[in-house]
Amino acid sequence: MDLKLTPQVDYSSRGAVGLDSGTEASTVSDLTKMADIKLNAGDRHRLDITETVAPPPPPLSDVNENSRKKKNRVASVDIFRGLTVALMILVDDAGGEWPIIGHAPWNGCHLADFVMPFFLFIVGIAIALALKRIPDRCIATKKVILRTLKLIFWGLLLQGGFSHAPDKLSYGVDMKNIRWFGILQRIALAYFIVGMLEIATQGAQAKELPPACFSIYKLYFWHWLFGACVLIVYLAVIYGTYVPTWQFTVHNAGSPDNGKILTVACDVRGKLDPPCNAVAYIDRQVLGINHMYPHPAWKRSKACTKRSPYEGPFKKDAPSWCWAPFEPEGILSSISAILSTIIGVHFGHVLIQMKDHSSRLRHWIVMGLGLVVLGIVLHFTDAIPLNKQLYTFSYVCVTSGAAALVFSFFYIMVDILRLRFVFMPLEWIGVNAMLVYVMAAEGIFAGFINGWYYDDPHNTLIYWIQKHIFIDVWHSRRVGILLYVIFAEMLFWGMISGILHWLGIYWKL
Repeated sequence: MDLKLTPQVDYSSRGAVGLDSGTEASTVSDLTKMADIKLNAGDRHRLDITETVAPPPPPLSDVNENSRKKKNRVASVDIFRGLTVALMILVDDAGGEWPIIGHAPWNGCHLADFVMPFFLFIVGIAIALALKRIPDRCIATKKVILRTLKLIFWGLLLQGGFSHAPDKLSYGVDMKNIRWFGILQRIALAYFIVGMLEIATQGAQAKELPPACFSIYKLYFWHWLFGACVLIVYLAVIYGTYVPTWQFTVHNAGSPDNGKILTVACDVRGKLDPPCNAVAYIDRQVLGINHMYPHPAWKRSKACTKRSPYEGPFKKDAPSWCWAPFEPEGILSSISAILSTIIGVHFGHVLIQMKDHSSRLRHWIVMGLGLVVLGIVLHFTDAIPLNKQLYTFSYVCVTSGAAALVFSFFYIMVDILRLRFVFMPLEWIGVNAMLVYVMAAEGIFAGFINGWYYDDPHNTLIYWIQKHIFIDVWHSRRVGILLYVIFAEMLFWGMISGILHWLGIYWKL
């Protein structure tokens, strides 16, 4: 953990990040060797990003003056990141009461299913802005490797099974059942692969964008070629892998089925259903079934429970796979997830290469709408269903297109119309995203508060606030929990992040 206390300075001098302050760069003002974002005096609505040569280090007396001059950054990057973290808090803590907010049991796309692609999309933009202007490949490579290792470490610590916050006040994990993959591990893989691609292809990229219709795609030809290879490999494996019949042992101490050995009949190829898909088969073979996520969303499907889309006891005739684990951030699906980051990198390239708002927005919106339409067509023609668990190509298109449109909206509202103050809580979360992710989205802070109870482990401050201030007032658990998450978690952490920003305290990976 790299917790930095810095003197209070103009926020515009700080760089943005991919997940947290950790990509060291959503803007090029972080490093003198990066691009300089500035507002032209003659055109108040034109944001130019031009390459600069690093000057000699200024005298200490000039630092404050220089930092005041760096006033214009792409604030929409921080706000988009903050929105993504806020959405994660919302879907994790209110999704159980509002199924449309939580993950789709299998095919389909609910609000929670947009969170991971949004993370990867903004990581891609940050990669482009951070690494584009670092001339020393060795230094850039070290930064990418170090940050990748940090992400993997925190992923294992938070989602590997060590922490059981906020409801179960315990810590530790049986190494025979540790979960190897998770959210941060997937982000680490995408960040490493795409970051190394960006570094490796820097020398092949022109400094100026040729005046042609598809010149931005030609300029970054290697990125799209790599993305095409990723897609071909993913489709070949998911449709070409033979999945045999398999067995597993039920591990659920509170279930009468605990210890039973169940068989799942497959012996098929190219299926995208829960029991017999290649994504789960590869994870079982490589990771081991005991190291996969034990509570997959498919347990809420109609085939498993009468209470679908809510959680509930399984039907008596539920198929055997309902009891099986499944890794939603597994190996093959994480390979497909790299595509979301490549699309994000492209949007960062557009921000760097195109010099005016209209050109950027025209490119972003057209591409975003095209991706959404393509994904919807693939889904409703039954060619490739929308599926977050498998990270299908149609899912990549719809979620990346949605990310493009949402980012374009923030860019218009914040970087063009200057309505930044409206989104300040999201911006504050965005600049301290790692802190909010750990403390709020992963429940570490709530687990700490729940550790202080009176007489009964459920008699805590958090449960009291939920019950007496929200649930009892509205006479509805569903509405009460939703309002609690919005005001006592999302808005609360927005204010905490604002205070930390005012104090100059940031958690960077």
